[in-house]
Amino acid sequence: MGNRLSKIYTRTGDDGSTGMADGSRVSKADVLFSVMGDIDELNSHIGLVRAQLRQSKASSIETHVSDALVIIQHLLFNIGGELAMPEYEGVNTTHIEWLEQQIDTMNASLPPLKDFILPTGSVLVSQLHIARSVCRRAERQAVLLQQQRPEAIRSTAISFINRLSDWLFVAARFCTDPSQVSEVLWDSKVLQKFSDDT
Repeated sequence: MGNRLSKIYTRTGDDGSTGMADGSRVSKADVLFSVMGDIDELNSHIGLVRAQLRQSKASSIETHVSDALVIIQHLLFNIGGELAMPEYEGVNTTHIEWLEQQIDTMNASLPPLKDFILPTGSVLVSQLHIARSVCRRAERQAVLLQQQRPEAIRSTAISFINRLSDWLFVAARFCTDPSQVSEVLWDSKVLQKFSDDT
């Protein structure tokens, strides 16, 4: 998949288009590149999560998450490959099932969720929530692309992105260390003063 990059800049994209694997040129404003960009941004945020895990004294829980993120980064790269080369299949149902198994395993050790969780806590947990929100945006753009050009993206890629956002949500809960910081829940009392003032 792909070619060796011997030169980084080519000037061919200065007209607002970019070359595809089949030699065709597509506008950089095309929704295809919105999906590619969101996947790339998501992968970068996940890279930051991994860097934070490497710098910390990772617990066995966090090591489990870190190991999974290595695989996830490669699979996201594969989705980028699928978008650039529609004939290439980089993600399949086995990968989706793997994410589901991961979610079930992590979730089994967590307390039941009774309230909404705010996307905050430790830096690590907050970064996982940022990755989750970017993942949701990638999914929305991927669905739009599929509606416009069904041949441009496989349904398995969309399913993987959807499941990954669930994985990131559960991973954020899984990496919350109760001894250092607890989950921050939505609390109706926080905004009560505004109601009292009116």
